[in-house]
Amino acid sequence: MSGHNMKKIYLYSKFERFWHWTQAILIMLLMLTGLEVHGVFSLFGFEKAVELHNTLGISWLILFVFIIFWLLTTGEWKQYIPTSKKLFDVAMYYASGIFKGEEHPVQKSRDAKHNPLQRLVYLGLSAILLPLQMITGLLYWTYNDWAAYGLDFLSLNVVANVHMACAYALLAFLIVHIYMTTTGHNITAHIAAMFSGWEEVPADYKAEEWEVHKK
Repeated sequence: MSGHNMKKIYLYSKFERFWHWTQAILIMLLMLTGLEVHGVFSLFGFEKAVELHNTLGISWLILFVFIIFWLLTTGEWKQYIPTSKKLFDVAMYYASGIFKGEEHPVQKSRDAKHNPLQRLVYLGLSAILLPLQMITGLLYWTYNDWAAYGLDFLSLNVVANVHMACAYALLAFLIVHIYMTTTGHNITAHIAAMFSGWEEVPADYKAEEWEVHKK
């Protein structure tokens, strides 16, 4: 992107940045305590790890409800509407074009923060992976009350395995996500934007109609 004049646009609101970083910290701490509960290492001690994991999980659930409420009331949910337009171009860019110094086929703009690949990934996370992680976590937590809730047909082993599988899927996403933050016009541009709210984009970039979802 070196051949471009750049301009700064205000892309991420205060609440957006707050929930992004709070959720990131909660997820990393949940992974840490969850792995300790499973005996991978010892850091807090088993009982403390379980207690922390439960508290962090409920905190995340409460935050997630606020995030969904914010997305719905601000119209920001429209940023996650999937599209097949330029999806293949973006996938090819990340697979090979990025290593050849090619231009990203879709730039960020105020009404189109996410490229087609990000939309699919974030929608999958928000609508499937995270709710499944939270539901299995809640089921695990309320195991002793399953009979009272009429849930004794469930298998604890299946619930635990699904919860763990979701955690590893989330870990894989986290690794890729952290790598992707380094692929801006310089290595810290995307992370800096998630702290300040301001993202640098090419001054001459005009978002196409299909990219834009007006509120």
